[in-house]
Amino acid sequence: MRAVIQRVSQASVTIGGAEKSRIQQGFLVLLGIEESDSQEDTEWLVRKIIGLRVFDDEQGVMNLNIEQIGGNIIVVSQFTLMASYKKGNRPSWLRAAGHETAVPLYEAFVDALSKGLGRPVGTGEFGADMKVSLVNDGPVTICMDTHNKE
Repeated sequence: MRAVIQRVSQASVTIGGAEKSRIQQGFLVLLGIEESDSQEDTEWLVRKIIGLRVFDDEQGVMNLNIEQIGGNIIVVSQFTLMASYKKGNRPSWLRAAGHETAVPLYEAFVDALSKGLGRPVGTGEFGADMKVSLVNDGPVTICMDTHNKE
């Protein structure tokens, strides 16, 4: 799994002109899933995201996690994170998981993140043409890959 975690002051997802999710302070998580990903990858990534200390404490130091600030999360599926760009100029997405693998893992990830956070997590819609809007706060953007845990 690959995730791009963006600290936001606000974010939203719109599908077909209708707003699906909106948050204020928190994370917008773009999530890419590949065929070799597992439930273990989901659990590791959820722990890392919830524990990520990138919010300012009272001294202005990035020392607080999302739970400590009462922040919210939106998760958007993004198969293009699995792009291979080594050959030519047109990306290949052969590593991206098909629906039969990706959808259950995406749903498990959202569910585990919601349970870990203790409140509902906003989502996009798997496979939909989404318009994602955000105000990146900082900017702070962190990339994580469950196949590179060290």
